[in-house]
Amino acid sequence: MAVATTEPDTSATTSQRPASTTSGRLVRALTSAPLNAILIVVALVWLVPTFGLLVSSFRSADANAASGWWTALTKPTELTLDPYWNLLDDPTMLSSLWNTVLITVPSALLVVIVGALAAYAFAWMKFRGRDVVFLVVVGLLVVPLQIALIPVARLYDILGLFGTIPGVVLFHVAFGLPFAIFLLRNFFVGIPSELLEAARMDGAGEWTVFWRVVLPLGIPAIASLLIFQFLWVWNDLLVALVFADSQTQPLTVAIREQLRSFGSNIDVIAPAAFLQLMVPLIVFFAFQRYFVQGLLAGSQR
Repeated sequence: MAVATTEPDTSATTSQRPASTTSGRLVRALTSAPLNAILIVVALVWLVPTFGLLVSSFRSADANAASGWWTALTKPTELTLDPYWNLLDDPTMLSSLWNTVLITVPSALLVVIVGALAAYAFAWMKFRGRDVVFLVVVGLLVVPLQIALIPVARLYDILGLFGTIPGVVLFHVAFGLPFAIFLLRNFFVGIPSELLEAARMDGAGEWTVFWRVVLPLGIPAIASLLIFQFLWVWNDLLVALVFADSQTQPLTVAIREQLRSFGSNIDVIAPAAFLQLMVPLIVFFAFQRYFVQGLLAGSQR
């Protein structure tokens, strides 16, 4: 005797899914619309000064002195590349830009290299006093750099580093290492220990384990640290004001020097400031993928 089987009628359910999905999307869109509108308004207000700086950088000194930057929106003939050509012809600004590169690149690379090696030691190497030393390093995060300016300046004067680029670089490296070690150590601890043990069983030493296993896996965190350090040093003004002189001053100090006669030097300040702004943006967008991975790495483990 054959047993009749009945299949559940899914036609009604199937026909309801598109409607429910469409209505759900509509509800979510209507719910998030006010928030999106507020965020767009905030973003536009936030970008107005940057856009004004961009427009001012393409206007002559006479045009900037005669009217506000927004008048150039109706008079595009006021826009010219002469301020940028004049900036490139200014030996002081070019020297300051080159000094900024000489300060920022070594500071960022040294912090990443030394911080990665120290973080690996704190994460996977056993030695006496490891936890105590790491706590001391973490404690250095709360030390403001302002309290070290005068003592370090006296030390630099004795060592002959005052007013030199290596002196500025060493200061940035010293105050960037605690955060670098803390960030990378917490990331390296999340790496499965089985990977390191397998590499050691194959005869790899500590340096090989670090270079071939830990470092490739830590690229997101290292890229995030590199971006942070690059932005901090590139935009630094306080340390450069204290430890750099007229021959080694970065672009931030050179722009500040132009503020003494703001009215007559706006055609220099605007393009220089926009150039100061554009380089970190280029670096950030170049490493944006790794930056996001580094921020999300901790939540994914």
